[in-house]
Order: sequence, then structure tokens, then C-alpha cells
Amino acid sequence: MSFDEDDRVVLSDDHSEFDGQEGTVTQVMETMFGDATYTVSFEEGQETGVPADALSAVDETEE
Repeated sequence: MSFDEDDRVVLSDDHSEFDGQEGTVTQVMETMFGDATYTVSFEEGQETGVPADALSAVDETEE
């Protein structure tokens, strides 16, 4: 799955201090292999170089 800037996502990375937190994609970067990596901003900071398989979309339909 790919994401765009301003998408709300949840990070799943055991090695990150932001594991399990919801954040916003602030930048999309394409690698030389054609894959995308992302910069995700959280309330307490940001994580850069995040691969798409470490992110899941936030369900916006929850009220």
C-alpha cells in the first residue's frame, strides 16, 4: 500500500520509540529502486525512512 502526504497512519516498528502510535505522513521519498519511504510526524517527534510495510492506514470512519 502506498500513502500520500497528510495521510493518517499507525507505525508498526518494534525498534521505534513511536511503535503503535498514530501520526501523519509529512514527506514521501522515492528510493533508487522505485520504492517509497516516508517521514511520519507524531506529537513527540518524527520518524524518517519508514517503509510502507511498517505503516497502516488509520480508519477515518471511527466516531
